[in-house]
Amino acid sequence: MKTVFIVNPCAGKGDKVQILIDKINGIKGFDKEIYLTKAVGDATRYIRQYINDYGPARFIACGGDGTFNEVLNGAEGFDGVEVGVIPIGTGNDFCRNFDSLFDDVSGQINGNSIKCDAIRYTTETENGSVTGYCANMFNIGFDCNVADMTARMSKKSLISGSMAYFVSILANLITKKGANLKIEIDGEVKHCGKLLLTSIANGCYCGGGIMSNPLASICDGTININIIKNVSRLRFLSLLPSYMKGTYLNIKNIDRIAVSTNCRKIVVTPLEGKMRLCVDGEIIDAGKTCFEICPASFNFIIPESKEKTVVRA
Repeated sequence: MKTVFIVNPCAGKGDKVQILIDKINGIKGFDKEIYLTKAVGDATRYIRQYINDYGPARFIACGGDGTFNEVLNGAEGFDGVEVGVIPIGTGNDFCRNFDSLFDDVSGQINGNSIKCDAIRYTTETENGSVTGYCANMFNIGFDCNVADMTARMSKKSLISGSMAYFVSILANLITKKGANLKIEIDGEVKHCGKLLLTSIANGCYCGGGIMSNPLASICDGTININIIKNVSRLRFLSLLPSYMKGTYLNIKNIDRIAVSTNCRKIVVTPLEGKMRLCVDGEIIDAGKTCFEICPASFNFIIPESKEKTVVRA
């Protein structure tokens, strides 16, 4: 099967792109192609056209979670297609769900694929209804604002990864802008009103390694949702270290301010206009949105390794 490397030239700070291309070109003896994306959404368009013209291939997203999201959306619905990721972006959170060396080009070429879940979402936007797929996580409220600032900070300063996420949290605590939502989980209303944040997850990690959804798993056939109520700044600051490590659900009486559960379908309705919705790190303005699990939806490449790869979640 041909391997097509989908390279985002703007990934991270762009300093790893040429190094990666040289590595790919330096490996001989396999059928390969390199495609540099030209704009937002270009990877999705290119992959769909490629499959229609030439048939299934192995597509490796060379970028961050946003690039992998585009690759996944291009590949969804086609049989025999495999997708993978070489993490040269800002967050690179989806591949944190595995113990494997994803930046090994040879490992990607010789790796095998496993079945992973995806989350299909349908949302109302100004341009009508939009349907897409998410590999890792959606964030609404405080977390979405933090993700937006983290991405901008990582591109314009020396701060990146979890440190940029932490700094963004502190900055957003000044305004503490959350969201006002109705949340239905498997047909039952679980929240109606203001909250600090909610994360709807397939994977455990966001923000460059923050374990916000420790109960999530990319291959268990369920969605994990966290709801953090509209707590005070001081209370959230006290929870922050355990929130970042993914241990906050073990705190005594945490159920008074936080909900975490696994399900198959979620409907989120903003109660005041549109809501900001972060989809694998990319942010859109959305209305009422339905999230549904798609079990074993895509073939994800695990790089070849001398040690057995472990799925963390």
